[in-house]
Amino acid sequence: MDGNHFVFGTRKEHGFVASFTPSISPHLAQWFLLREQFEPVPGEPGLFRLNEPERDGLRRTRQAVHDLRSQGYTVQADIRLDPALSAGPARPVRPNGLAERRGRLAQAAADAMTQRGATPPTTSAPAARPVPPTPAYAPTVHLAASSSGRSR
Repeated sequence: MDGNHFVFGTRKEHGFVASFTPSISPHLAQWFLLREQFEPVPGEPGLFRLNEPERDGLRRTRQAVHDLRSQGYTVQADIRLDPALSAGPARPVRPNGLAERRGRLAQAAADAMTQRGATPPTTSAPAARPVPPTPAYAPTVHLAASSSGRSR
């Protein structure tokens, strides 16, 4: 436990709890735990409990463990509270998942085009629109005379 910064667990009387070890400044540890929605337990210095544990407490505690680890802190947690050791809602996100999916779609489209014998479309700039030919005659515009006698 000497290399850990935070310890997470459960207690019958307090629900989801967290504490910190001497390897981290008490002020910094308290700042992090308050941001993760933990509050000090009265009469038990260094012990924090999750506020409103009935409001998705397991997920929020697992998220706190994940957040502190992503900040570079070492965290010891009960198996059920540790997102790295137990299955649950905090799943790792695949990096570049959208890029991989687009790549698979592009490959499938290319395979479909070659199976039909068609050539794949090019991604160059769109073709310019043809300019209509200039008429061989000059159109004549006739203006109607106005009744007021003034010219336009």
